[in-house]
Amino acid sequence: MPGPIPLRPRSTQEHLSIAIVASLYNEDYVEGLLNAARDELQEIAPNATITSYRVPGAFEVPVCAELILRSSQPDAVIALGVILRGATEHADLVAASVTDALQRAATAHCVPVVHEVLLLDNEEQAEERCLGVGINRGTEAARVAVNMIRLFAAMRAKFSGADTDA
Repeated sequence: MPGPIPLRPRSTQEHLSIAIVASLYNEDYVEGLLNAARDELQEIAPNATITSYRVPGAFEVPVCAELILRSSQPDAVIALGVILRGATEHADLVAASVTDALQRAATAHCVPVVHEVLLLDNEEQAEERCLGVGINRGTEAARVAVNMIRLFAAMRAKFSGADTDA
């Protein structure tokens, strides 16, 4: 059973830069995630620059995120995709690889990378998490991104000597 979704952060007028990398595979579900993430970001960070990149499948999400992190200076990257389990171990292998690569990118660049490349058992779970309004993971990703951007800004200010609460 899913827990509560992250609380919506206070709206910010800051000029944030957020990159979204979204898979084209299982497109209807990923489109639901992408639309929910964009809608939520427009509500809580109306001045944010949101740039979306579409890749063929979940396996390509991390390399695109890595290129974004190397080539630009986003405040956060949101990774979106849907992997549905089948009769073989392939989905689990792809999901583990994506997770590891996204975590390495986040730690190597010290930039929040929000991981919502979902490994799901069936289309019912995909509908619930990607097209539903109650627990849409795209909405969660947007909230996590803004919360992490704020946390990192406060931490950087504190580490540089400024006195701010995280």
